[in-house]
Amino acid sequence: MEDEVLLLSRSSPVPAFCWDEGKPYVGAKFSSCLNARENKLVCVTDGNSFLGSHIVKELLSRGYLVRVTIQNQVDFEDLKGQMKEDDMNKLESVVVAKMKDLESLCDAFRGCHAVFHTSSFVDPHGISGYSEQMAFLETEGARNVIEACGRAAYIRRCIFTSSLLASIWTSSNLDRVVDESCWSSEEFCRENKLWLALGKVRAEEIAWRKSKELKVRLVTVCPGLLIATSFPHAHKETSIPYLKGGPIMLRQGLLGISDVRKVAEAHVHVYEAMDNGACGRYICYERVVQRLDEAIQLEKELNIQGLVSGGRSGILSEEIHSNLSNSKLARLLYQASQMSCNQ
Repeated sequence: MEDEVLLLSRSSPVPAFCWDEGKPYVGAKFSSCLNARENKLVCVTDGNSFLGSHIVKELLSRGYLVRVTIQNQVDFEDLKGQMKEDDMNKLESVVVAKMKDLESLCDAFRGCHAVFHTSSFVDPHGISGYSEQMAFLETEGARNVIEACGRAAYIRRCIFTSSLLASIWTSSNLDRVVDESCWSSEEFCRENKLWLALGKVRAEEIAWRKSKELKVRLVTVCPGLLIATSFPHAHKETSIPYLKGGPIMLRQGLLGISDVRKVAEAHVHVYEAMDNGACGRYICYERVVQRLDEAIQLEKELNIQGLVSGGRSGILSEEIHSNLSNSKLARLLYQASQMSCNQ
């Protein structure tokens, strides 16, 4: 595997590299760790992705040593485009580790206190942005990540990015609260060609099974539609596959959205709360799109008419009832804020 460089030694502070013009990339400031957080090496898969890059920035801002994996060498340019030079210099290293390659994942995770698995298979050039084959790849990638975490991580902890889609797609949740106990039906997703939802629910289910088998401490964060700094600024590549079935989500009050920075913060807060009992799943969204005018705004941002509204007409400001609940995460974030105030 010419595009991968393996672990130098178990005691080496520089475990693996991404080659940039023939030279290994290692952050210039990674050795200056002084406090407890800075002594904790964590790994973020697909750190060049929309969410992954924000998690990397959040971890760096809190003083963690961060190792980033990317799928291919060309992704290194994407990473540099999303990170400030100062943040790039703070990275411990950048590693080429493909989700289908278990050994390269083991090398990437070796010595880490935790793994943030954010990888997702999205094809921005496809008609739907996601296919049934990608759902299979998503599942196999999750299996390999948990396997590698169990084999190689210094501390077997994984913060796994799932999706709100893994909880909302059933035919029987119209009159009940939709929370962490709810799981989307694989059969329903397959019948309705909801491939991203299928990929997320299958990947999360295999992650839970594999983590129990290998005694990996797992928490999953299930975010809604990721948006940029303010509504309705959406990330087109990730939004289009997410919004398959958008008119139904809108009508049933299930279209939860969240600023990507808030989702990144939530991942880190959940990780830090694992020492105090954080466990299980966490549904993550800031608010629910509950009005037709908001749906139309979002469509205009994505330049795809009818993707959410379904071409509906009606009272633009009439509010749609929602049974979504993020109270579990809200409690955790409140406790984290109280602890921060007391420090």
